[in-house]
Amino acid sequence: MARIYISIGSNIEAEKHVRLAVAELRRYYGQVRLSSVYESEAVGFSGDNFLNMVAGVDTDDSVQTVSAVLHNIEDRHGRMHDGPRFSARTLDLDLLLYDDLIVSEDRLQIPRDEITKNAFVLWPLAEIDPACRHPLSGQTIGELWEHYDKSSQALWPVDLSFPG
Repeated sequence: MARIYISIGSNIEAEKHVRLAVAELRRYYGQVRLSSVYESEAVGFSGDNFLNMVAGVDTDDSVQTVSAVLHNIEDRHGRMHDGPRFSARTLDLDLLLYDDLIVSEDRLQIPRDEITKNAFVLWPLAEIDPACRHPLSGQTIGELWEHYDKSSQALWPVDLSFPG
């Protein structure tokens, strides 16, 4: 059984799509640990603010299967993969960590660079598992968040609840 962490983000009908993502992850994986939801400004382009959070699940699926499941969920909810890398999106699901696995393939990078670069990934990940170790640095996620330059990105918690 692998412990995985998935970032969830949206800036098009964001509340709706974040809720749909959580429902889909529960349908696929059962028990899902959820961080708080955070609002952040768009990074890398000018656009509406994003809602972001992190989900943690345990799974027997391979890393490739998890990646395919996440892409399928994105596609079913209107995610367009043919636009610019930094653009508005209905739903963005990124596999951040898969236990302590390190993978660098075509469309699959584990751990994701965004963990150490973006507050909207690191803060919610630190919230749900601060003791988890980053497979490359060896530091805990809590330590990474503690040393993160919090003035570099505007980010604030929002009240968004999930039934069930």
